[in-house]
Amino acid sequence: MIGADLTMTVEIMISIKDKFKNMYQQGYPLVSKEAILNTKPLTSEGIIFNLVDEQGHFLGKGYFGKQNKGYGWILSNNKNEMINQDFFTKKISTAIKARASFFNDNETTAFRIFNGEGDGIGGLTIDYFAGSYLITWYSEGIYTFKKEILFALEHAVQYQAIYEKKRFSRTGQYMEDDDFVKGERLEFPIIVKENGVKFAIYLNDGAMVGVFLDQREVRKAIMNRYAKGKTVLNTFSYTGAFSIFAALGGATKTTSVDLANRSKGRTIEHFQINGINHEKHNIVVEDVFQYFKYAARKQLTFDTVILDPPSFARSKKVTFSVAKDYKKLLKEAIIITEKNGIIIASTNSTAFGMKKFKGFIDSAFKELDSTYQILEEFSLPQDFKTSIHFSEGNYLKVAIIKANTTH
Repeated sequence: MIGADLTMTVEIMISIKDKFKNMYQQGYPLVSKEAILNTKPLTSEGIIFNLVDEQGHFLGKGYFGKQNKGYGWILSNNKNEMINQDFFTKKISTAIKARASFFNDNETTAFRIFNGEGDGIGGLTIDYFAGSYLITWYSEGIYTFKKEILFALEHAVQYQAIYEKKRFSRTGQYMEDDDFVKGERLEFPIIVKENGVKFAIYLNDGAMVGVFLDQREVRKAIMNRYAKGKTVLNTFSYTGAFSIFAALGGATKTTSVDLANRSKGRTIEHFQINGINHEKHNIVVEDVFQYFKYAARKQLTFDTVILDPPSFARSKKVTFSVAKDYKKLLKEAIIITEKNGIIIASTNSTAFGMKKFKGFIDSAFKELDSTYQILEEFSLPQDFKTSIHFSEGNYLKVAIIKANTTH
């Protein structure tokens, strides 16, 4: 065995209900609470379990860690495989080797090197930012393997710094220190590139770092095909990434709308580091639905409208859920889109697939007596590796729509 020993050597047995047996035999990696016959043996997060059916037949080996509706992840379908330092070292080095082409691309210096269950360890992601790494832990269970995962990462790459995000709550310890783990403390922001465009990244400032790496291909498409000579509305704009790509792609004007006060400063920063005069663009701090009402009242229309809302959001006046409200959001967007304009509809919701998402699109246009054409579709980029046995992991759904509106 390479490196430090795992302190956790005890393995327990967890039985699942027969009606869930087939899905685990077929390789489904997430162990749900409802599938487990008796959760009492799960006394501490990080404990290794052997998953068996009601007759005691082995189905998989994993760890206990509460994440959303899950109670853990299957790590191996081999009952003789040890979950030890060698296991983590092999998984992480294999994932990094698979991203060799990304490391060799000087125009893109931010990407994902480990994507949870897609790379064989659910609950863990690792991102690369221009020589430094960000580990995100999605449960206390996976966090118990921090020593082994850090050892594996350190021996697979050279790094300037390693930071972490804990996406779970531990009493009195959430977001402890400034998320620095080891290496050299960085001065923020650090500047990374994506297809030659610059982003300002903050690895020490809460859960969000400044850009969502999974939208890389969509931003490139906007810059290359849907921006030149266009007016662009970017809703739920966060730090303005879509707006920057649109401006660099030749948009005549962009309007970025987000409810968060801090989004304005971050958007201005992104314009500035890319050599764009932000005063020639609109940056609006407002609830998106209120802005739609304002735009309709003022008869404002846009050539390209970008919709990339969070799965759930709450403001003083509106509670938004993608599963319930995306069709309404689309209808609001259609009303202010120019005839033959473009709507870029995106969601990262795991609650439904592309077929249902297209159903929202179809219903929205039909209810407004408008027609449309889907020009392109996108899902997760290559570095966001997914498992064929876990469709929820391939969460990103993007449709680029030509809106044949009647106004």
